[in-house]
Amino acid sequence: MRGHYADVWQAVARALPDRTAIRTIDGQTWTYARFAREAGALAATLAARGVAPGDRVAILLYNRPEFLIAFFACLAAGITPVPLNFRFRAGEVAELLDDSQAKVLIHPTSMSQVARDAVEQAAAEVVLLSVVDDGTPAPSGIAWTEAVGTGELHPEPLPAAAPDGAELWIYTGGTTGRPKAVRWDEQDMFEVQMFATYSLSDLAWPQSLDEAVAIASAPSTPHIVNLPLAPFMHGTALTTSMNTLTLGGTVLVTSSARLDAEAALRFANEAGATRVIVAGDAVTIPLVETAERLGITLPTVRSVMSSGMRFSPETKRRLHQLGDLSIFDLLASTEGGGFAVTTTTGTDDLPGRPRLFPTAVVLDEHRNEVQHRPGALGVLAQRGALPLGYHGDPDKTAATFPVIDGVRHVVPGDWVRVEDDLHIEFLGRGSGVINTGGEKVYPLEVEEALLTHPAVADVVVLGAPDPRFGEIVTAVVQRADEVTADELFAHVDGLLAGYKRPRHIFFRASMDRTPTGKVDVGRLRAEVVTDRTQEASA
Repeated sequence: MRGHYADVWQAVARALPDRTAIRTIDGQTWTYARFAREAGALAATLAARGVAPGDRVAILLYNRPEFLIAFFACLAAGITPVPLNFRFRAGEVAELLDDSQAKVLIHPTSMSQVARDAVEQAAAEVVLLSVVDDGTPAPSGIAWTEAVGTGELHPEPLPAAAPDGAELWIYTGGTTGRPKAVRWDEQDMFEVQMFATYSLSDLAWPQSLDEAVAIASAPSTPHIVNLPLAPFMHGTALTTSMNTLTLGGTVLVTSSARLDAEAALRFANEAGATRVIVAGDAVTIPLVETAERLGITLPTVRSVMSSGMRFSPETKRRLHQLGDLSIFDLLASTEGGGFAVTTTTGTDDLPGRPRLFPTAVVLDEHRNEVQHRPGALGVLAQRGALPLGYHGDPDKTAATFPVIDGVRHVVPGDWVRVEDDLHIEFLGRGSGVINTGGEKVYPLEVEEALLTHPAVADVVVLGAPDPRFGEIVTAVVQRADEVTADELFAHVDGLLAGYKRPRHIFFRASMDRTPTGKVDVGRLRAEVVTDRTQEASA
C-alpha cells in the first residue's frame, strides 16, 4: 500500500478522537483529536507566512510533542520537514539551513541563541518559530502557542488529503564530511515501513486507507505504547513513532535533551510502555545499570528496538533479564531503511544472527546476487521503495542508487558474509575497510576483539596512512580502567590473525560520540596522523 502518513493519522483521529496519541513524562496528553487540531492550526500558520507545498521547514527540537505535531502539519500540507541535530552549534545549523533552503526554523527557547545566530548567518531569510521549554523569552518571530491556535486563534482543519509528491528529508549522521539530506518521497517511506509497522506486530498489511484505519481501531490490534529514548532526529526513533501513530498507538515523550535513565525507567512503567527505542549500548548500558542498581524491571515492555549501533550480546543479556521482551537489532541506513534484523526473544537466543529483510539482497563484486550462497562475500543492497536520492548531489546519488538489470537499488557499502537461510555476518562499512599491504581488514571485527578486554570502554578502529603498506590498522581506545597498549596488543594476538592486529593504539578520554552514537572518523584519523607524526619526531 502507498499512502500518506498524514491522511492515516487524520483518519485515525476521526475514528478514535479520544485515544491518547502523545503523553509526556510530566503527565500532559494529546488525544488524536488534539494532535490533528494543533497540526491543522500550525499548517494554517505556515501557509499564512508564505510557506508553500514543497518548501522546507527545519525542526531543531529534541524529543517533544511539538516535534511530532510539526511533522504532522508539514506532511499534511505537502511541506518538507527537515529534522536537524539539536547538538549542532549555530554555524553548523546555518550551513544546513542554507543547504535545505528552509523557510522556517522551529526551535526551543533554550536554544534561542543558537537559533538567532544561525538565522543571522544563513544566506536567506528564515522565520523563527519558538517553543518555550525553559522560561526563556522567545526571540522575535512566531510563538508556538500562537501558531497552534491557543488564545484568540482557533485551530483550522487539516487539508482534506495530503498532496502527492510530498517529501521528508533526513540528514545523514555526517560521520565523515558534511551531512547530506536523504530525500524520501513520503509515500515511499510509508511503503518501506510496512514491514516494521505491521509485520513486526503480526498484522496483515492493509490495502487501503479504510483498511489501515480498521486495523488501528480493531480491539485485536495490540495497543503499542512506544517510548523512544533515542532522539527523533535518529531515523529509527522517528519512523517507529510515525508507525506507532499509524496503528493508533501512543508515543511517550521524555521532553529532555539528555537521557535520565531512572526517570525513563519509571516513566516506562508508569505509562505502560510496550516498546522502547534505544541506540544500542550507548543508551542501553546506562538503562540496565540503573535498573539493576534500583531493582527496577520492565514488566510491560514487549519489544526493544535499535538500529545502526553496536549492541553487544552482554548488554542484550542484561536487558532480557529485565522482562519478557524481544530485542530487534536492525542493520539499517538512512538511505535504505532496514536491511536485516537480529531478533532475540530471551537469553537462550543470544548472540543471535542477522537475517535479511525480504527486499534486501547481497551483491558480489560483479553485482550478481549471492544471498543464497553460504560463504559468499558481498555488499548489502536494497530494492523496492527507495529514497529519491541526496539533495544537491547527483553524482553521489548515482553511485549509491545504481540501476542493476533494470531495477533501482541502494548500495550504502556494508560488507557481509552470507550464512545459511538468508542469515548474514556483518563485516563493516565498505568505505571503512582497511587495505593494509593488500589484505582487507574489517574494523568491526578488530573493535569487537578489543571490546572483549574489560578495560576497554569504547573503541574505533581505522586505517592510518602508511608509506609502505598503504594503510595500517590503528585503534583509538577509551579506557574503562587502566590498561597499556602492550597489554591490548597481547590480548588481541590471541583472537585475530596477525595482519588484523592494530599496529598503533592511541588513548582518548572520550570519543565525543553524537546523540545517535556516531563518531567523526575523519577527525579521529586526523588526530591519529598528528600523534604519529609527533611520535616519529620525538
